[in-house]
Amino acid sequence: MFGNNSKKENNTMASISNDSSSHGGINSLGQGTKLVGDLTAQNDMRIDGKLEGNFNCSGKLILGPKGLIKGHIDCQNAVIEGTIDGTLRVKDLLQVKESASISGEITTDKLMVQSGAVFNVKCSMGGQKIVPKPSVKTA
Repeated sequence: MFGNNSKKENNTMASISNDSSSHGGINSLGQGTKLVGDLTAQNDMRIDGKLEGNFNCSGKLILGPKGLIKGHIDCQNAVIEGTIDGTLRVKDLLQVKESASISGEITTDKLMVQSGAVFNVKCSMGGQKIVPKPSVKTA
């Protein structure tokens, strides 16, 4: 009776982990875990579960193939294999893998998009801001 509850709690705790044994460890949000709210990580972060909220990371975001983020993301580097619906600000390199699906707005310095990715975004690159084209008036 008590063994099942302990096992269930251990599995839940294992879904969100931080390797504190080494400086610069990788945090993770495991598949089957859903977090609603804001999340901040000082180190790299791998997300295989679902996040609905804002995410701020001083390191690299790795969004696994089953991962989903709805909200605003701010990170140094990113490798996206899953789904993003929202805004994504990557200070350095954004890698969009073939299994990725991104909708929203992106700001990044460098961008790599693999063939097969779904990439429906408004994108600003290299510190440049996208300036809307002036409307053309017809007589």
